[in-house]
Amino acid sequence: MSNIKVGATLYCWTNEYATGRLSFADIVREAAKIGCEGYEVVATQMIPSYPYISDEFLDEVHRLADETGIAPVSYGANCDRGMLPDRNLTEDEMVNQGIIDIQSAHRLGCHVMRAQYLMGPNVLERLEPYARMYDVKVGIEIHNPETPSTPIIREYEAMMERVGSPYIGFVPDFGCFATKPNKPYWDQALANGAPLELLEMAAQMRYDGVPMEEAQARLAAAGANGAVFGAFSGMYGFVQFSKEPDFEGLKRIMKHCVHFHGKFHYLYENGEEASIPYDDVVGIIRDSDYEGYIVGEYENHTGVGTTEMTRRCVEKIKKVIGR
Repeated sequence: MSNIKVGATLYCWTNEYATGRLSFADIVREAAKIGCEGYEVVATQMIPSYPYISDEFLDEVHRLADETGIAPVSYGANCDRGMLPDRNLTEDEMVNQGIIDIQSAHRLGCHVMRAQYLMGPNVLERLEPYARMYDVKVGIEIHNPETPSTPIIREYEAMMERVGSPYIGFVPDFGCFATKPNKPYWDQALANGAPLELLEMAAQMRYDGVPMEEAQARLAAAGANGAVFGAFSGMYGFVQFSKEPDFEGLKRIMKHCVHFHGKFHYLYENGEEASIPYDDVVGIIRDSDYEGYIVGEYENHTGVGTTEMTRRCVEKIKKVIGR
């Protein structure tokens, strides 16, 4: 039987934070106000002393925990493999970077660290002893356009099966189970002059699996403008969708899942997500033996209604898991 807690990643408030409308402390208070039981912090975004945790930042985290009752539960790390101008980082360099992130997560009191698949299975395997030492589970994010069954994720899975450690696993992002076009992108394209029939044509080609180059040529021949191609690039990129999302793959990897990103782009007042089948995804997690957090992750950097949208997400997850 699952034991699920619900929170949010502070990434939800990116627009408010980046424009100076809300501070780190303000955002933690917002998360507490809407019923979060814990939060995820993206280290490169909101930790001034990244990749290390300064005494000043740690003091603020503890003070806010006393004030709000919530604390960081997940540390969002970045695999900056391309941080050098002339070459990618070596495997040894990525391991060293990962060790520092694990240590920082531990200092913050986080028992989960979200990592990115670009580090590769070998690096994750080499990080396992450090994850175990610091009691921090390192999870590789499965982000659209990847799914639980795409080749690189299966490579990670095979390594996890071989190693058999609870300290390395996955962080699936709900976006990889989308079944419809992204509503904010769609609405923005219409507002920018995209003809509805051409957006629908683009979406149907995505459903039908038409190769990207061929789909582009068909749209160009039909007279598509820049607004159409802007939405189209997302459909074939980080906001892909499918009539048959990889639910069986999710069930297969559940034993390796250490954390979940409850990605959402637009939630109606009734809690339904415009493109992601929340009931199905959360239901699979609920019916498993999963113990850990689902953190809502709002990805709409126009900054429209962040706290309200994230509140809807938190309440939706709690409703599906029966709380």
